[in-house]
Amino acid sequence: MKELNGEEFYKFVRNKIAVVDFWAPWCMPCLVLSPVLEELEKEMEIPFGKVNVDENIDIAREFGIMSIPTIIIFSNGEEVERIVGALPKEEIKEKINYYRGNLFP
Repeated sequence: MKELNGEEFYKFVRNKIAVVDFWAPWCMPCLVLSPVLEELEKEMEIPFGKVNVDENIDIAREFGIMSIPTIIIFSNGEEVERIVGALPKEEIKEKINYYRGNLFP
């Protein structure tokens, strides 16, 4: 998963669909979720990125990140879904597939 910050983040989310994990290295649920998201990135062949909220406070603040991990699914730069917490792999995959299928049939 690509580490994102600054302008790189805004360019990344302009993809047709992009998944961004807001996390911190001290967050245990974030560390549990990270390998799950890496698996999903390989399986789904769509861009996944991650934003360290401690290093990118402005981005986290702009998107109102109050709890981590938070996963945001973007479509062409717009937030379409927000997942808070470390959900099971299949639930996350289902949500991503919903948007991938409905936005880009």
